[in-house]
Amino acid sequence: MKKKLILLILIGGCFTLSAQPDPMVGVSESKGYQTNFKKNRARDNWFISAGAGMGVLFGDQNGEADFKNRLNTNPHFAFGKWINPYFGMRAYFTGGVLHGFEGKNATFMQHNRFMAGHVDFMYDVTNHWGVYDERRIFRFIPWVGLGYAQRFPNQGRARSETPTLNAGILTAFRLSERLDFNIEVQGALLNEHFNRVQRRASLDGLAQLSAGLTVKLGKTKFEVIEPMDYELVNNLNDKINRLRSENEQLGKRPVSCPECPECPDTPVVTNQPVTPIGEALVCFRFNSAQVDKSQLIHIHRIVQLAKEKGYTLRVTGYADQTGDKEYNRVLSEKRAKAVVHILTETYQFPYNKIITDWHGSDTQPFGTNSWNRIVIISTAK
Repeated sequence: MKKKLILLILIGGCFTLSAQPDPMVGVSESKGYQTNFKKNRARDNWFISAGAGMGVLFGDQNGEADFKNRLNTNPHFAFGKWINPYFGMRAYFTGGVLHGFEGKNATFMQHNRFMAGHVDFMYDVTNHWGVYDERRIFRFIPWVGLGYAQRFPNQGRARSETPTLNAGILTAFRLSERLDFNIEVQGALLNEHFNRVQRRASLDGLAQLSAGLTVKLGKTKFEVIEPMDYELVNNLNDKINRLRSENEQLGKRPVSCPECPECPDTPVVTNQPVTPIGEALVCFRFNSAQVDKSQLIHIHRIVQLAKEKGYTLRVTGYADQTGDKEYNRVLSEKRAKAVVHILTETYQFPYNKIITDWHGSDTQPFGTNSWNRIVIISTAK
């Protein structure tokens, strides 16, 4: 009966990690706005883009010129980061030549050399209103931004500069896990004096149609945070409570039961491996080294035993086999040191009586992968 109780307590302590299947990465079962996603690391989900396209300046008298004379080739470069599957930010830069016109019937053509940049807020409609899937072939991404444009001095006209209000639509076509082909249409509103010709118009404008490639950097996928099955948790807790009650009844000895003689102390043999006297498990959430409040009871019990008996504590950290080995080694080290911090700071357990170790994912105490997100605390003489 005691063995059953211990097993259920261990299962209960690690339930938040084992009651659900392996995490869903790069895909969800529900629409994006109905799904919770785990926050990725700062270095993940970055991208860089480059390409070129055609630009047209909308200014005074430009409408009187031939459209083909108004077209210009403008390259662009951008970099940014997706915060989650449907919201991102980027910095976008473009430049080159813009043709402006003036004079009667737009007879004089300006060759305006310019540069412009803007910061954009991107909204992936397909991942927000549809099921999130990194394998999706097509994505529809409108965006808005604020920026700055400068026209360099040219043809006897002084430099001009202006803040810009930008907006556009980016369509992304997936070529591979890390490469997209983009077609983008965008526009910008400029101050009326940008082309150094002022008439009745209150604003100048810039429209661009471009194509390019996007390269994704770091981790490209987001992980879905799945809710636990609370009904199953409650059923498991009920079973644990029933077994605890049964164990208490079995542990009551009759009054007539004679006391057992105390066993003599076993001398400590030096230069020999320590022998575990008791163990406690501290379970961690996926990719976390933070000790949950629900796990403190396990630390409390074993530290009280160690203080009472004068035992040494061995603290060993582990990780499951989800990530690469080096990352798991560092994660298991952080987990072990987080438990040692609680032992020394919260319970004032002597640091010189703690043996700290970590094995990453090289050693797996349990056959179920998610159960190995643990620290094992063992007492030893």
